[in-house]
Amino acid sequence: MQEAQLIQLLVVIAIVIVLFAVVWFVMRRRKTAHLRDKFGEEYDRTVDSVGGRSSAERNLEERERRVAEFDIRPLTTAERDRFGEEWREVKTLFVDSPPEAVLRADRLLGTMMEARGFPVGDFDRRYEDLTVDHASVAKHYREGHDIAEKRGDATTEEMRRAINHYEKLFEELVSETEEADAADGTVPGVPLNDADTRDGTSFGDADTVSMTSNGRPIRPD
Repeated sequence: MQEAQLIQLLVVIAIVIVLFAVVWFVMRRRKTAHLRDKFGEEYDRTVDSVGGRSSAERNLEERERRVAEFDIRPLTTAERDRFGEEWREVKTLFVDSPPEAVLRADRLLGTMMEARGFPVGDFDRRYEDLTVDHASVAKHYREGHDIAEKRGDATTEEMRRAINHYEKLFEELVSETEEADAADGTVPGVPLNDADTRDGTSFGDADTVSMTSNGRPIRPD
């Protein structure tokens, strides 16, 4: 009789262990699905960079907890307009000095993130924080910054790409303001595709800048 009871107990324990394993597996799958959906390509990049899925998921969850404690806010209308003007100046500056324009764009984005409530820190930490709610454009921030870090070694074409990358993040940061006064989703006061040069001509998008045979940008006539 005691042997039969022992067998029953072992069966119950085995069932509990199996159920626990199933629940753990389902929860793990849900967590992975959540992180993949939230972080997109950054999930795979983190897996590669930290060397394993478990470590990567702990890293991404830590980012979520950290950013949840930030006081992230939209830009005020005045801030949006001021940053929009500065961005137009960056694109105008690219015609005469691509390296200076890229450096200024990098600094401007850092200032904008600080204004929205992201802590001041090194680039890697700012990038990680950005991936939590802006994963789709965070990669552009990293790629633009990598080019900016080359400084004098970057070609004009690379610097043009850096401006394009930075513009993706710029558009995202100014897309949320305290007053949603654009019904069509555009950002009033920030004509991203129509920066004026100092002589009154249109600079246009960085990706439409004409180049000479030696790779230098041509000032529009």
